[in-house]
Amino acid sequence: MKKHVIIYSDGACSGNPGPGGWGAVLLYGKRRLEISGGEAETTNNRMELQAAISALQRLKEPCLVDLYSDSSYVTDAFNKNWIVKWQRSGWRRDGGKEVKNIDLWQELIRLNHMHDVTWHWIRGHAANPENERCDQLAREATGWLISRVKLQN
Repeated sequence: MKKHVIIYSDGACSGNPGPGGWGAVLLYGKRRLEISGGEAETTNNRMELQAAISALQRLKEPCLVDLYSDSSYVTDAFNKNWIVKWQRSGWRRDGGKEVKNIDLWQELIRLNHMHDVTWHWIRGHAANPENERCDQLAREATGWLISRVKLQN
């Protein structure tokens, strides 16, 4: 029987593009793991994707996962089958424009196949403690990058 893991993830960016961060909370039984990171020059959507990717990469074996994100960009891609359409069309959206962040989508697809993931959209800044914690982790990672860039200049 697969382990059931609950994941909350969020991304943040100061400017778009600009310095960005991501945060995730993984819950398994009584265990809790908080992770975060960031990039000096990125976009909010990349950080939303990276949060989910980084959390799923932490799982050591295939798991049943309920993944909660306030990014409809991430959840709708799976729940509305955008992923399937993008792959069929050679990573093109309606209108022929190339899908952005293909590298991250491909990794997220790989991880989604490895685990049995159910994607849940939740409203951001709506008093969900785990989502608020992810937001805080992402903003802290972003702030750290901003302060580091200022020190280097």
